[in-house]
Amino acid sequence: MSNGEHLSKQYDHELETLRSRTLQMGGMVEAQVQAAITSYERPDDKVADQVIEGDRAINAQEVELDRDVVNMIVRRQPTAGDLRMIIGVARTTTELERIGDEATKIARAAKWHFEKQRSVRTPRLRDIHTSALAAAGMLRGALDAFARLDSAAAAAIIEEDRGVDQQFQAILRQLITFMMEDPRTISASLDAVWVAKAIERIGDHAKNIAEHVIFVAQGTDVRHASPEEIARAVSSE
Repeated sequence: MSNGEHLSKQYDHELETLRSRTLQMGGMVEAQVQAAITSYERPDDKVADQVIEGDRAINAQEVELDRDVVNMIVRRQPTAGDLRMIIGVARTTTELERIGDEATKIARAAKWHFEKQRSVRTPRLRDIHTSALAAAGMLRGALDAFARLDSAAAAAIIEEDRGVDQQFQAILRQLITFMMEDPRTISASLDAVWVAKAIERIGDHAKNIAEHVIFVAQGTDVRHASPEEIARAVSSE
């Protein structure tokens, strides 16, 4: 084997390792989201504490991956598809860290809810559960699309974000009704708004990851394109 071939194989291995570690971070974040939602729906104070504590590990993963991205750019001076992959990793890890922050917000709301439930009527909305399942599904789908660099799957995830946004608006209307009908629910309803908004933001970040997948796979920046424009761009490839 020539030295050039050896270096090429080593470079390919480094790229694949970088992508694998990003997916591992995605798995950690997905578990955080699931645990945070569980802690709010039960509610479970201990699970909420675990989510809040676990955010440190997510932050550490982002810092490590950012450092490795910079080192790889400096050492390898990547071009074309390799450069897009490295940029995609950097952008995706940022989105994942932010999803971890949203999971922490849900866990904190779960703790507040746990403390209040004995003395205050707290609204329990089925739509929050439905929205949470949809956002978690978007995250799972975006990570799967990233693993396979599947532009069509990524475009479908982007389209799903509309539903999560609509569910957030429906939840907000319900909570306003709760507060108007019974002022005793105001505090708990505001906590629920906090949770619903965090869930909606998780969907937004999952959509962003899907956009990065299309950028890596096709070299097309679709961050400000409509779902219809994205669908056309993906189908034309």
